[in-house]
Amino acid sequence: MAPVVFIGDDFTGASDTLATFARAGWRARLFLKPPSAREAEGLEVVGLATALRAMGPDEALREIAGVWPSLAALSPTRVHLKVCSTFDSHPEIGSIGAVARALETAFQPDLVAVLGGQPSLGRYAVFGTLFARAPDGVVYRLDRHPIMRNHPLTPMREADLTRHLAAQGLTGLTLISAPQFSDLPQALSAERRVFLDAISQVHIRKIGAALALRGGRQLLIGSSSVAEALTWEESDRIAHPAPQIAPPNGRVLVFAGSRSALTQAQVAAATSFARLLVTPQALRPGAAVEAEAAALLGQGKPVLLHLDPQTDYAMPPERLAALSSALLARVVAHQPVGWLGIAGGDTSSRICAALDMSAIDYLAAIAPGVGLCRAVHRHAAMNGMRLMLKGGQMGDDTLFDTFAALARQEA
Repeated sequence: MAPVVFIGDDFTGASDTLATFARAGWRARLFLKPPSAREAEGLEVVGLATALRAMGPDEALREIAGVWPSLAALSPTRVHLKVCSTFDSHPEIGSIGAVARALETAFQPDLVAVLGGQPSLGRYAVFGTLFARAPDGVVYRLDRHPIMRNHPLTPMREADLTRHLAAQGLTGLTLISAPQFSDLPQALSAERRVFLDAISQVHIRKIGAALALRGGRQLLIGSSSVAEALTWEESDRIAHPAPQIAPPNGRVLVFAGSRSALTQAQVAAATSFARLLVTPQALRPGAAVEAEAAALLGQGKPVLLHLDPQTDYAMPPERLAALSSALLARVVAHQPVGWLGIAGGDTSSRICAALDMSAIDYLAAIAPGVGLCRAVHRHAAMNGMRLMLKGGQMGDDTLFDTFAALARQEA
């Protein structure tokens, strides 16, 4: 069977999609570089983590052109462009439309379908308009969402996702709204480019069934709800647990690169850690925070490095992510860790690449949208490292302490 291929536009979201497939019993692995046919042998799902969300359109197109030949060699019939559940994107940065058009040209699908909602995470698409639950528990229209309307990189000014994506060049989408789901297979059979509402898990299951009946080559665009739809009828499938490999050591390091209000609350609530603020000066090689973090880790103390949401770092977000990943790589070089948590999608992608991981396997759920994973690495000092990769809006206030508690339990 040809594998499903999914391309994550950042690492945290890609790891959540990996978790969705793995929990459904599919043999899945997330790679940092396109795998060879040998590396993908026996897998039903091949994931590729990228930093597309932090790229401009030209760089994103070069990325797709570079990875597509290896992915095409796997002969997939379904390709999932995994994007954030709140469709974080802009015509000039993280353009979903630009990447979708490039994949459509390369893949030549019979169907292009955008799945707008992920009800399991409190994301609801109604008549093409996206609503999202905020940390206060209230569901807001996306352009009025207290976090998304003020997103530092891609503030959402348009809640109608068909308009939002059209501004990025993904035009011609036929809206199939919730009232049409009474005969979704018929509605889907007559179209080639569609946008699908999703208000409940019933809708997700109906979408999965309709996609199965539609058949052919499918380019599916959306969050992990796409994986939920593809696995809709296999809740009783036998899972394939990852082989047992112990973490290389018990040291715990968390880096909070996201500056969202929720991540800020998680940093403030983290009582298990020595918290170290990463100032603009601390990003320079040889800064005192490197030695301080390494010394604390050597003493067996969990360390939480975090950016300051109120500080102007006077650099573009992609530069800040690059310097942050370099800082973390230097700390780990001084003092290898067995447990690494990262908050922030762009930062996660860059850090995992800087640490030269080859792939990750899913182990267990920590919180909705947050999984415990394991690094696959050629060096024994890092192979088996436990990973918690989370987006800025995921997890409750106690998430970092929960991660530290897991490390203590396994020690």
